[in-house]
Amino acid sequence: MSSIIEDPVLERTFKGHKDAVTSIDFNSNMKQLASSSMDSTLLIFSFKPHVRAYRLSGHKDAVTSVVFSPSGHLIASSSRDKTVRLWVPSVKGESTVFKAHTSTVRSVDFSKDGQSMVTASDDKTVKLWTVHRQRFLFSLTGHMNWVRCARFSPDGRLIVSAGDDKTIKLWDRSSKQCSHTFYEYGGIVNHVEFHPSGTCIAAGGADNAVKVWDIRMNKLLQHYQVHGGPVTSLSFHPSGNYLVSGSADSTLKILDLMEGRLFYTLHGHQGAVNSVKFSKNGELFASGGVDEQVLSISQLNNLAVILVWRTNFDSIDYVDVLKAHRQNSKSSHCHTPDHPPPINHDPPPKEAKEISINSELPDLETSHPSIMEVGPALFSVSQPNGRDYSHLIAGDDRNSPELLPDGRSSTTPLERRDIPPQLSETLEHIVAQLDVITQTVSILEQRLTMCENKLRECLNNQQKIISSNKT
Repeated sequence: MSSIIEDPVLERTFKGHKDAVTSIDFNSNMKQLASSSMDSTLLIFSFKPHVRAYRLSGHKDAVTSVVFSPSGHLIASSSRDKTVRLWVPSVKGESTVFKAHTSTVRSVDFSKDGQSMVTASDDKTVKLWTVHRQRFLFSLTGHMNWVRCARFSPDGRLIVSAGDDKTIKLWDRSSKQCSHTFYEYGGIVNHVEFHPSGTCIAAGGADNAVKVWDIRMNKLLQHYQVHGGPVTSLSFHPSGNYLVSGSADSTLKILDLMEGRLFYTLHGHQGAVNSVKFSKNGELFASGGVDEQVLSISQLNNLAVILVWRTNFDSIDYVDVLKAHRQNSKSSHCHTPDHPPPINHDPPPKEAKEISINSELPDLETSHPSIMEVGPALFSVSQPNGRDYSHLIAGDDRNSPELLPDGRSSTTPLERRDIPPQLSETLEHIVAQLDVITQTVSILEQRLTMCENKLRECLNNQQKIISSNKT
């Protein structure tokens, strides 16, 4: 296996924030990377050489989360100032703002169709909004403490949320009810994500662990105790075969979900890693946090650094890897690639590779252009009916031009990696059948509980009869 999989390598660095990086995300066109920071701003970096990054100003307090819409034509950001802003990622810095919660907004996420947003807040609620006119839809209440993260499922039917009450809640979007609560994490949950298949969720938090659950059976599948500090962020590779996690211990961990083992440990940051993210095509992943560097003999300053890594290890289709393993072991059994298998808690037999970045190396960015200051935002006041972004929503912009950092437009189509229709139909049929099985098991569990309660009642009555006869 080591002969066909290459190690990840650091490709470039981005700098510019004046305080800790809190969140990062890739544009689906693979031309931009957005970051948010405790310095109350967003930075939009271009992967094109000699193109200036630009800073978006508008929030009045730390920015906690940033995410591109599926089309890449909008950016949403959340903040301690209790607001959410929608930005057009161009040098004009156009944005609109709306007050989303009564306390700090910890996270924001777009649905896959780009029509809706979900926000999580310290006011203990999760809220849904339309992107068009930023209309409030409904709240999901049930958490007993701060909600640090909320995410849509790939099909948009479910929402997962987690926070300081040490629970992970799964919500049904149509019924607006909590369908299940996971209590097994054992600490404050900082981050939660859906597996690309939509059948699993992963979470990381204060107990230094990464855990993966099957949401069809509500069962803990995998438990990785690999970090030496709280897990702050995690991201699935688009294939679903790998997961990257970042931690306050300043490391990144690459987990091989199919083999159920730690794959790589990456050392590059000098301080806590606050955010990690795979690109939409899986070829890159980025990490951001706080890196303490001495700027002068008498001054120690926190310098935020974003590292962009070339994945490399995903260059071979995992089906081929599984075939190779099957031939080597002469075994006819293997796990399906779209579902992480359960693993034991014992240490894996294979040792993970350690990759360290020399802090003395020069900046790997080919050019370090100055940052263009953009702001205050063109539309910086809340509008009564919200701003109309219908022409930029994913479902309505297939023929609209994409915005480039210099304000020009391009109609270059994005590459897509679609799966064959027959395979898609088969997978959908399997998922539907599994849903039926899950419902059947749930009904059986309820009936078994009723039988147990009835038996317990009979035993208690029998005990009372025996006691009365003795007296």
